Amino acid sequence: MPSLAVTVIGHDRPGIIAEVTRVVADLGGNLEDSSMTLLRGNFAWMLVADVAAPAEELAARLAHLAADGLTVSVLPVGEDPDVAADAQYVLSVHGADRPGIVAAVTAALAAHGGNITDLSTRLGRGGLYLLVAEVTLPPGADVAELTARLSETGRSLGVGVALRPAESDVL
Repeated sequence: MPSLAVTVIGHDRPGIIAEVTRVVADLGGNLEDSSMTLLRGNFAWMLVADVAAPAEELAARLAHLAADGLTVSVLPVGEDPDVAADAQYVLSVHGADRPGIVAAVTAALAAHGGNITDLSTRLGRGGLYLLVAEVTLPPGADVAELTARLSETGRSLGVGVALRPAESDVL
């Protein structure tokens, strides 16, 4: 079955996940990967499912969600690149909030071939900013040099930056 990527974005309400997954199941589809979050009362979900139906049919069956103000897109997904050889790390940043933290830290990471596979940020009470990202580094990446660059970037922003090997997934 071909894989389809579905995104659903809009004001949150109960039942969105149930409605989308019911349509996928009705088409004989299987949910593979997904990530959902609420940001200030707004629902944002991205999922990948194996569905025998074409993307246009799945999109048509989800079109009713637009009546609730939800934006839905459905796109075919290519094959998964083989990233088994890439090293997995967790990047964390914390400190006083200020503009440019994400831009500077992710630029330092990208300059060393790092790729972000999951990212979460939060602005807490009192202006404490937190970023946690799962990243992959290509084989042969100089982790010590990257760590030094990230620390230097963090110092220039007044935030703490840490890069550590990721633990095995529990899922």
